[in-house]
Formats: sequence, structure tokens, C-alpha cells
Amino acid sequence: MPSETHEFQVEARQLLQLMIHSVYSNKDVFLRELVSNASDALDKLRLEKLWDDTLDADVSDLHIEIDADSDARTLTVRDNGIGMSYDEVGRLIGTIANSGTAKFLHELQEAKNGAETEGLIGQFGVGFYAGFMVADEVTLVTRRAGESQGTRWTSRGEGTYTLETVDDAPQGTSVTLHLKPADPENQLHDYTSPWKIREIVKRYSDFITWPVRMVPDSSATAGEGDEGGEAPEPETLNSMKALWARPRDEVSDDEYHELYKHISHDWRDPLETIRLQAEGTFEYQSLLFLPAHAPHDLFTRDSKRGVQLYVKRVFIMDDCEALLPPYLRFVKGVVDAADLSLNVSREILQQDRHIEMMRRRLTKKVLSTVKDMMAKDNERYATFWREFGTVLKEGLVTDPENRDAVLAVASFASTHHDTEPTTLKQYTERMKDGQDDIYYLTGESRQSIENSPHMEAFRDRGIEVLLLTDPVDEMWTDAVGEYEGKKLRSVAKGQIDLGAEDEETAGAEREKQTEEYAGLLGWMKEQMDEDIKEVRLSSRLTVSPACVVSDAHDLTPALENMYRAMGQEVPRAKRILELNPDHQLVKGLNQAFKDRQDCTELAETAELLHGLAVLAEGGQPKEPARFVKLMADRLERAL
Repeated sequence: MPSETHEFQVEARQLLQLMIHSVYSNKDVFLRELVSNASDALDKLRLEKLWDDTLDADVSDLHIEIDADSDARTLTVRDNGIGMSYDEVGRLIGTIANSGTAKFLHELQEAKNGAETEGLIGQFGVGFYAGFMVADEVTLVTRRAGESQGTRWTSRGEGTYTLETVDDAPQGTSVTLHLKPADPENQLHDYTSPWKIREIVKRYSDFITWPVRMVPDSSATAGEGDEGGEAPEPETLNSMKALWARPRDEVSDDEYHELYKHISHDWRDPLETIRLQAEGTFEYQSLLFLPAHAPHDLFTRDSKRGVQLYVKRVFIMDDCEALLPPYLRFVKGVVDAADLSLNVSREILQQDRHIEMMRRRLTKKVLSTVKDMMAKDNERYATFWREFGTVLKEGLVTDPENRDAVLAVASFASTHHDTEPTTLKQYTERMKDGQDDIYYLTGESRQSIENSPHMEAFRDRGIEVLLLTDPVDEMWTDAVGEYEGKKLRSVAKGQIDLGAEDEETAGAEREKQTEEYAGLLGWMKEQMDEDIKEVRLSSRLTVSPACVVSDAHDLTPALENMYRAMGQEVPRAKRILELNPDHQLVKGLNQAFKDRQDCTELAETAELLHGLAVLAEGGQPKEPARFVKLMADRLERAL
């Protein structure tokens, strides 16, 4: 097939320009990325050969090779791994097939310093393009294992690339960089220098499980193999030691951090490192990491999650979901089991009792680590909760076994403090004498909750309310139900009775008001029977004229909408309209009802009152256009 020229995808072209114009102060990361890609290719081939022993592929000496030519100014990184087909090269190298591309480019352009930009490069799966930071031209030659024909990809990063088939390509992939002239002032080193290559591999890739070999520079060693002498052997640059198997005192924090970066493609230091070694009837070792930042795809349906699974130091799979529950999907790391089969599948993992034992132990270890962080380092805990609190709260719904442990590390905004969150334990310690319930209110933002009419009596009485703004809060509060014998109660559901200093006087007053407003309440219920199940006087309002509430066991409107968004049909529950008997508008409406019950304007006023109550809680009237017309007419007559 003749050579074909293609244009880069728009996002890929933008990314190339950023790379070419050197957004990174530390350009050494290009080699880290290429070695990491090569390591992944070797893992994939070994795994594919394990599953398909008929695959025509040589796996006898899987390795990564770095070949520098100082005269030609080229650096080649090659592997004998899985390789790529012609179609895969066009699909994977010519485009950036990643939902986070736009976000990546935005963050890249907005990054304030070199450390921030360096921290972004591997996160979005675009490490291959890092080669253009140090090269004027990049050539990739690859052949997929089991295929007879290879592919050559070439580009100068100027908007186009060429693709052609080749007949003599070895199994695997080689990436050749035609290096730019060295420019130490701009951190562009001589990447054909053996000492520089050794330094980069040792710093970033020492723990990789495959040998990384440096081929002696042919131009520098010319003549050494003449006259019967043997050519120098390639030098293995990495130790290949599994960090999780080495004693803690033999491994530095920097080495742990580099392993995390290799696994997660985050390239920022983790927030916490967690070691766990289990011995006895079932042995395994694990090294887990809590990231310092939430990944861009934390809430996307097709995001990969899970930790790497090894069996006796042999890589099995990259994203083993069975080892941690979905609400801990942000945890990265390695689990190395001694007693699993090498050909274990995802289906087998889901039913394996050893995997279930590991899952329970790892989950408890992660949660206990967060609890320790909460007790000993509040700043780091605050970072963790800000980034992952929303997803961790999913465990309150999905993991009853660990619900208490999740609840123990959860914190929530509350009316007690403008910025500092509180735990349920701290809330209960501050509860007023005679208060039996933990009160909360859900909403889109703290400001909207604090301005809700439902909060008025609680604010006046100084009763603390949890302010819950995450969608999952609608669900976990019902699932949990209570904490240490104290019921969780929404201030927007059911009857609220906060008591009074003089209960006898307050009771007599309520009885008098109920009798006074009985006619109006019954009439309004008849007028709006399609939309509301009851009209009653409110004990939670002190300023607003009216509010709508749900019955104690009904779904809230937000939860109804959430279920519908998930494709579940739920009947729309009628709400309860509560009136403030001390508000002048309600008093006037009651007097007008007594004077002229059949007045059309009276019915419209009742409808407007209901619409205002719906708007106050963040909803919208049943017929917005009609509501606006009624309101405009009233305002016009008032002028």
C-alpha cells in the first residue's frame, strides 16, 4: 500500500502545537511516557498469549530497548510487545479518543507553572505526543503480534502524518525521535547521552517489571567489536523490583510516588500511600494510593476503575474492579496475590471467595486510613473530602456492611459554621436539650438552602441544620435513617414541632388558629386538589407566607427527577401546602375568603401563593406562563 497522508484531529493538532512550543519545563518526561507505553504493550502481549496459546508471538524475551545514535541525533524506544495494526495506528495515534481532551487542553493552557503542566501530561492518555517536545520528527514502526505486515507512521507535528505498510517490521513497536539540537538553557538536554538516559530511567521507571535495556551507541563504540572482539552487551537500566514486595524501610517516598504516577497517569504525588500485607491461609500484598485530585472521569459511565492485579509478580489485569467497591473507584494501586490462578478471568473474580476476602479487607483498610487522616491531619483530610466526598457517600447507599465506617469519615456543611464542615458525631454533641432528631435540608447550593422558607423556624430557634448539596444526599439520608439512635429528618418533610417555652400557651394558640383558618384551608384544598394533598398551618415559617413540603415517607421532587433520569418511572407525589398564619398576606387572604368566597380573584391569589411557595424551594409552577400572566396582571392593578 502506498504512503497516505492524513490530517490530525483538531484537538490532536492543538495538543501538538503545545508540545512543540514546549509547555513543559521538564522535558525529560517524554522518555518516561514512551517507556510507560512500551511497558503497557508488553503487559498486554503476555496477557493475550496467556489467553490464546495459538497466538503466533514470541514471548521468550519481552523487554524494552533504548537505542541512541549521537551522530544521527536519533533516539529510539522499542518493545517487542503487542504492537498495533494499520487501523489501530490511525485510530490511536492520529486522534485523541478521550472525552477529557477539551478539559485537558484547557487545563494545559491555564496551568500557572511548570510543575502543574508536567502533572497533566499523562493524565489524559496523550503521553506519546510528548516526543514532539524534544524532536523535529517522530517515526513509529509497529507490527501487531500474530500479523505479518507492519505499519510506519511519520509526522513532523505540523498538522499531518503519513501512514504506510511495511513488510519487514519486527513484532512490537519502535518510536524513533529525530532530536532537536540540545539547548540546556531551555531544559532541552542531549538525550543521546548515556548518563542522561540512565538518570531518567532510574528516576521514573526503575520499578517497571520488564527490563529496560540501553543499546551501546554504535557511533560511539565503532571498532570495539572489530578484530575478533565482541560487541558490548546492552545495559539493563532498571532494577525491576516490585516495590510492594520490598520492606518499607528499603523504599523511599519518592519511589512510591513514581509507582503511583506510572499506574495512575496522574503524575502528581498521591495524598496517601497505603501498604497491606496479609499472611496465613491466603497471602497477598497490596500497595494502594489515595490521589490528591479527582480524575476528570470520576463520574463518567465508561471510566476505567480498579487496581492492578498481579499473581506471584505476574501482571494479570490493569483495572480489576472486583477488588474494591465502586465508591472507592478513585483508589489506585497494586494487589499481588500468591494463591490465584494465572488465567483468572473477570467472571471468575466476581465469584472467587478469596477475592471477596481481599475486597473486604482492602475496603476496611482504605476507610480506616481516611479515619486516621481525619484524626491526625485535618488539612489533608479536608483535601480528600473536597475531592472524593461525593463519591464516597455512595457507599452509604450501596455498602450496608461498611456504612458505619463511611459515616464515621463523612463530614457535611451545616449552619453551625460558614466554612467548616461537621461530622454527625460533632452535630449530636451540640444538640440542644430536648432535641431528638438530626435535621437536614437538601438543595442545589448552600445559599439556596439557607434562603429556603423551611429554614426559618430553625434559624430563629438556633437549631443546627445540615446543608446537603450533592445529588447522592437525597438517597443516603433515607438509606441511613438514623445515627446513634437519632433520626435523620428533613426539615422539608412531614410535620415539624420544635416545641415552645410555654407549651400550654402555644397549644392553645395553635388550636385557636386552626379554628380561625379552618374554612380557608378546606376551600384551598378543593381549589388545588389536583396538585396538593393537604393545606395546613405551618410551624416552620416565621417570615414567608407559605411553603410546600413532602409527606414524611414521600419522595422529594429532586429524588423523583433523579429516578426518572435513570429511566425509572415513579408516580408524582402530591405535596402539602403550609401557610404562615402570622403573615399579613395569609391573614388578608383569610379575611377575603370570609367576605367573598366565590370571587375569581381570590382563587387566583391562592394559586399565586402556591406558585410562590414552589418557586421558593427551587421548583417551578405547574404552568409557568399562566403564573407569569397572573402575576403581571396583579402588578398592573397595583400601580
